[in-house]
Amino acid sequence: MRLHIEAMTCGGCAKHVTAILDGVDAQGDLEIDVPTKTVTFETDRPTADVQAALAAGGYPATVVA
Repeated sequence: MRLHIEAMTCGGCAKHVTAILDGVDAQGDLEIDVPTKTVTFETDRPTADVQAALAAGGYPATVVA
């Protein structure tokens, strides 16, 4: 899945997002691009679960088509 996270503005934010997503699926394949505020996360977990975890951590995300 590809997500846009408007609140992810720096490397520190990226570390927090990484920690949140590791908590959802530590085996997931994660790629973060801070300048475009996008995350590509390959996981078997439902998108809603990923979005809920990010929102709970202060980083609400929208799905990018």
